[in-house]
Amino acid sequence: MRWLPEGALSKISRLEFLAHGAVDGFIAGRHKSARKGASVEFAEHRQYMPGDDLRLLDWKLVARSRRLYVREFVDETNLRATVVLDASGSMEYAGANSYEKLSKFDYARHVAALLSYLLVNQQDAVGFATYDTHLRNYIPAGGRPAQLKSVLELVDSLKCGGDTHTAEVLHEIAERIPRRGVVFILSDFFNDLSSLVKALYHLRYRRHEVFALQIVAEEELTFPFTRLNRFEDLESRTLLDVDTRAIRADYIKRFNDHCSEFKRICGEMRITNETLVTNLPFDEALADLLVRNRRGGVH
Repeated sequence: MRWLPEGALSKISRLEFLAHGAVDGFIAGRHKSARKGASVEFAEHRQYMPGDDLRLLDWKLVARSRRLYVREFVDETNLRATVVLDASGSMEYAGANSYEKLSKFDYARHVAALLSYLLVNQQDAVGFATYDTHLRNYIPAGGRPAQLKSVLELVDSLKCGGDTHTAEVLHEIAERIPRRGVVFILSDFFNDLSSLVKALYHLRYRRHEVFALQIVAEEELTFPFTRLNRFEDLESRTLLDVDTRAIRADYIKRFNDHCSEFKRICGEMRITNETLVTNLPFDEALADLLVRNRRGGVH
């Protein structure tokens, strides 16, 4: 499969994704659940009820209070994740130094495919959504092997184009996902931040753990152009001749201010914000993210 190269699979298969927040699931696994059950991490005491397992009685508390109390534990369960992919025109940009000459869109498709493979492989459920001006495709989360096949077939069939309406789509995604889980958003986030923050808050209000993975080309970070250049808006297809030397300093300031403000917003909402630059191999970028996430160091 084009989107799951053998070398990338070998690297990612040795890793795992762990949710930091509570998730709603049913299969015993590696993630903490909001549901209480039988596990190794104590949650709370409650009064004994007929039918409770007598082995869960806390005899020390019974001796002190002269009442019957049982111990409850935090269950560990599978998660339900949804990968949301920006398929708008701005994602079509391919920098001269990008890995294997990939556009941001193709780079994000590789990351989405690898994430989906990893989640299904560790017995979690994965869903997939794409958008530009509106939600184009939506596959509800599922964990069967056929689910991965459906996701990969959709990834392979996608085309890039259209304006970006990220905020409107994320509001719709927040309402569509039935239970709390994890939402991975793959986008360049070249959006109005005032509307985007409301949509991200909506996801957090629904108790989802959110990963905002910003896909950018190296040229968008450094703006290395030094003469008169013709630029094309990949969403409107408008052509514009620009003296890059005259605007370089202002562009870099505006770009850095936008990214810094977005990171600040994410930090306040406890959303993981990570920048993936397309000149780095996509499997390395994802592997680094997974390792830092396991250590609790991605933010």
